[in-house]
Amino acid sequence: MIKSVFAATAALSMSAGAAFAGPYVNIETNAGYTGNDYNAATTDLHVGFEGALGEDAGYYVQAGPAIVAVDGEATTTEFSGKAGVGVDVAENVNVYGEVSFLTIDDSDDNNYGVKAGVKFSF
Repeated sequence: MIKSVFAATAALSMSAGAAFAGPYVNIETNAGYTGNDYNAATTDLHVGFEGALGEDAGYYVQAGPAIVAVDGEATTTEFSGKAGVGVDVAENVNVYGEVSFLTIDDSDDNNYGVKAGVKFSF
């Protein structure tokens, strides 16, 4: 199932016209708070690949372990990934999208995310 999720993830998403095509490592932490109260953090340890899709578009795909630290619970290690595509639609305008996933320990249900946007450069 993870392979099909990863393949679907690779089919969609974001970037901003990658000038360099090739492998990379991305370490990223996302933490959540309510007021001053810490809720949780997820640290992704991803290996990825990025490249161009013609002259005006780029893509990336990355995956790896995700360390999930929820307040008051034991830290777990899951598997996560994301993929993205970005297209320059005008000289200073890029439209992008990203899909992501995170497995959930002892569950057949995963977390999925979708992001889309428009970036205006000045």
